[in-house]
Amino acid sequence: MNIAFENTKKNLKRIEKFYEKTKTDILVFPELSLSGYEIENRRTLKEISFEKKNKEFKNLLRISRDMNKAIVFGFSEREGNKLFNSSMLIDERGRSFVYRKSHLFFNEKRLFDKGDTGFFTNRVKGAKVGMMICFDWFFPEAMRTISLMGADIVAHPSNLVMPYCQDAMKTRCLENRVFAVTANRIGEEENYKFTGGSRITGVNGDILADSGKKNECIKTCFIDLKKSRSKKINKENDLFKDRRRELYVL
Repeated sequence: MNIAFENTKKNLKRIEKFYEKTKTDILVFPELSLSGYEIENRRTLKEISFEKKNKEFKNLLRISRDMNKAIVFGFSEREGNKLFNSSMLIDERGRSFVYRKSHLFFNEKRLFDKGDTGFFTNRVKGAKVGMMICFDWFFPEAMRTISLMGADIVAHPSNLVMPYCQDAMKTRCLENRVFAVTANRIGEEENYKFTGGSRITGVNGDILADSGKKNECIKTCFIDLKKSRSKKINKENDLFKDRRRELYVL
C-alpha cells in the first residue's frame, strides 16, 4: 500500500480521537486535514485522495450519530479523474455533505479541478451551517452568498499563508452578521509557513475564541443564534433589506 496514503489514514485517526473527546455541537478542522498541503503532483494527489463515500469515514459517521454532534474537515476528494480540494460536513444524524473549493490559490490550480458544488447550507442541531475553504474568503461574494442562504455559521477550513485573513474575517462577519469558524494550520510544510490564529468570529466582528499562532489546540465557545438571525444594526437599518441590488455589478 502507498506510504503517503497510510499517512492520510493516520491523520484521519487523529481527527477521530479529537472529535470523540471534544464536547461541542460542531467541530471544525483545517483545509486538507488528511493529506497536508504540499503535494508534488496530481499523480501523488490522486493516490492520497478519498471518494466522498469512502469507507474510511465510517467512524466519523458513527461518532456523529452516537454522540449527537457534527464535524467539518478538509480533504482531497477524488471523483473519477477529477480531484477537488473539498470539505465535508457530517451532521449529528451521520449524514455527509461535501463542498468543493470555488477559488483555488496559487499552485492549487495545477493540482485540483475547480470546485463545482457551489455554495449551500445544511441544518445542524437547529443552526444553518455553510462552508467555504481558505482563499474563498478573499471573495466577499462567497460569504455573502452563504449568508443570503440563511447561514448562522460559516465553517472555514483553511491553510492560510498570507497574514490578512484573520482580521478580514471580522469584516466578513460584520457585513453579513454571521458567525465564522476559521480553522487554520500551524507550523511549516516544505515551502509554506502557516499563520495559525484559528478563530471563532462573532456577528459584530468580535473574537469569541482564538487559538494563538504556535500551539495545536481546540477552542470552543457558545453562540447565540438569535444574533445571526437578525440583520438589523439599528431600528432603521437592516443589512440585507437595505441592499440596492439595482446599483451593483456582480
